Amino acid sequence: MRNFEHITPPDLESAVDLLSERGTKSIAGGTDLLPEMKSRLRSPRRLVNLKALEELRYLKHNARKGFQIGALTTLAEIESNELIREKIPILAQAASVAASPQLRNMGTIGGNLCQSVRCWYYRAPEFKCWLKGGDTCYAIEGENKFHAILESSPCCAVHPSDLAPALMALGASVHITGTDEEGTVSLEEFFVRPKASNRQMTILGANELITEVQVPMLDGDSSGIYLKAMDRKVWAFALVSVAVQVSWDKERVKGARIVLGGVAPIPWRVPAAEEIVRDQAITEEIATSASEAALEGAQPLRDNGYKIALAKALVKRALMTLAERAKK
Repeated sequence: MRNFEHITPPDLESAVDLLSERGTKSIAGGTDLLPEMKSRLRSPRRLVNLKALEELRYLKHNARKGFQIGALTTLAEIESNELIREKIPILAQAASVAASPQLRNMGTIGGNLCQSVRCWYYRAPEFKCWLKGGDTCYAIEGENKFHAILESSPCCAVHPSDLAPALMALGASVHITGTDEEGTVSLEEFFVRPKASNRQMTILGANELITEVQVPMLDGDSSGIYLKAMDRKVWAFALVSVAVQVSWDKERVKGARIVLGGVAPIPWRVPAAEEIVRDQAITEEIATSASEAALEGAQPLRDNGYKIALAKALVKRALMTLAERAKK
């Protein structure tokens, strides 16, 4: 790790001003950035410490607006919050399976949404992969067991966030603050497929920060579930994950949002699967059809074909579980 200057700004405005200077990065929990710095993947000259900004650490609930969650709220705080567990348990479920208990105490909701990909070619300093400004995605022809099966070109790394699929299923938005402007965008607008003109997976600029996550009020009769398949029980990123949020009219689906993780460079919402379950009582046949639609167009690489069957199984299991709960 190279030497760097560490600054703790007195307020958010000062932090944003500091981030406009070249070679400056923000740090909060540090669970993603510090390993990158140790491997010299990133070498900022200055770190702006956000952790002391109490104005970004809060969790509020309003009967009309829903939840407002400050960007510095930790995953552990989200996992254990009684209101979240009661009203939007899908988010508590996602937080509870992210990383390890120690990292959940440090990691923040803002950082979880903005973390870098875990692809070993991206993380290895000796490879100048496409995402780091090179010409080649080495995983396409290399080791790709954990990589994308949907939209896997020009970069087949997957976004590692557990919270992102759950929040997208909830219809969440993020508030972004920068030196030039600020505003609120949906998570579907926040995450973008990487392309030559934008080699990253979010719209966030170098001098911009997520300051708040907003989750709207749900229908009174609504339920959700987050399922994650891992290759070990703790501190593992998803092989595949699925987040499903359903609003009900008795046992019939009024509306659904189905989002996959671990299969694409961004959290992958599947409207075709949502349309199949809409206005239906979920049966095994309906759940199977939705799971097939969710993976339509998948193009596995050499080592990750297993993800198709795994993702289909998780979608079907999630829908059948919610249907059983709706009967009680």
